[in-house]
Amino acid sequence: MQSTAVATQRVLIVMPALNESGSVADVIAQVNASMPGIDILVVDDGSVDQTARLAREAGARVARLSVNLGVGGALRTGFRYAVARGYDVVVQVDADGQHDPEELKALLAGLEEADIVIGSRFAGKGSYKASGPRKYAMVVLSFVFSRLAKTKLTDVTSGFKAMGPRAIRMFAEYYPAEYLGDTVESLVMAIRGQLKIAEVPVVMGERVAGTPSHSPVKSAVYLGRAGLALLLALIRRRPATDSSDSA
Repeated sequence: MQSTAVATQRVLIVMPALNESGSVADVIAQVNASMPGIDILVVDDGSVDQTARLAREAGARVARLSVNLGVGGALRTGFRYAVARGYDVVVQVDADGQHDPEELKALLAGLEEADIVIGSRFAGKGSYKASGPRKYAMVVLSFVFSRLAKTKLTDVTSGFKAMGPRAIRMFAEYYPAEYLGDTVESLVMAIRGQLKIAEVPVVMGERVAGTPSHSPVKSAVYLGRAGLALLLALIRRRPATDSSDSA
C-alpha cells in the first residue's frame, strides 16, 4: 500500500514507441487533454521514422535508444529516468492508441491500495475480445497469476499499468527485456517482492496506425512462448532489490 496520497505524487507517463509516427502525436494530445500538465516521456525504441521528432513537437520529453531493445528495454529506461528525477508513479501507455487516456484516473486511484494496478480488458468494461491461441494463453496465465498473487487477475498481459514507488525502485534496478518479460516475468518479480497487485476494468481499442506486433503466425506460437516465459520466470533467481530480500 502506498504511504503517500496519490494526488500529491509526481506522475510520469512512459510511452514506449517503435515507428509510431502515425499515432504518437495524437496519443500525447489525448493524454494531455485527459490530464493537463502531466509529464510524458516517449522512449523511442530505435525507430527509423519520425516518431521522436513528432513526440517532441507534441510536447513530450523523448529518450532515444540507438537500437531496438523491445518494450522491456524501453520501459527499463523509463523507470530509471523516473528514479533519477524523483517521480513517485509511472504509468505505461502505448503509443499506438490502444490505451484510452480517459482511464488514467482509474489506474491512479487504484494505487491508493496497491503497488501495481493493471488496466484489464476483460474485467467487465468494454467489448475487447481475444481469440485463438492468445485467448487460451491469457486464460491460463490469468489462472496461474491469480493463484500466485492471491487476487483475481484477468488480464496479466495488459500493457496499460500504473506503478507506485516500490515497483518503480524494483523495476529500475532490473526489468526483464525478454519476450513477454515486460508482462509475465515482471509480475512474477513483483509477487516475489511482495508488491500488491490489483486491476481495474478499462476500455481498450485497436491500434490506430502502424503494424500490429503480432501476426497469425506469431499468434499460433503465443501459447507455447507464454508458458515458457512463465516457467523461466518462476525458476529464475530474482535480483535483489531494496523492496525485499532476494528470492
